[in-house]
Amino acid sequence: METLTIAVRLIRRHEGLRLEAYRCPAGVWTIGYGHTAGTKPGMHISAAQAESMLQADVASVISQIERLERRSGTELTANRRAALASFAFNTGFHALEKSTLWAKISRNPDDELIAAEFARWKYASGKVMAGLVRRRAEEAALYFAR
Repeated sequence: METLTIAVRLIRRHEGLRLEAYRCPAGVWTIGYGHTAGTKPGMHISAAQAESMLQADVASVISQIERLERRSGTELTANRRAALASFAFNTGFHALEKSTLWAKISRNPDDELIAAEFARWKYASGKVMAGLVRRRAEEAALYFAR
């Protein structure tokens, strides 16, 4: 539960709330707090629906991360799992699973070079996005917070 609360707070800050469907900088139809599944042009939702979608989406990502932890024998703190949940919510779980970021975490979760791996994920449609630079810095700081 702690991981969900921490991750949702971080994701809300970086995604913002939009009650009408829009295309994100990567060109994906999005609504609410970064919800993409089934989102179509012209969709409208309430703030309560957006919150419900966010809670469900983040819980799903956390569950996937926990399975990845078990498979790799890696045990993460709530802060580390929440940082990765924000990252995977934004990039997609499979991007995390296949990334050098995860490879470094699974080898040594305390490796200081992990922060640099977060920072590499700052592009949307081939352009550096200031919002992603800030988000990755916050995710890395949360990952290493004690």
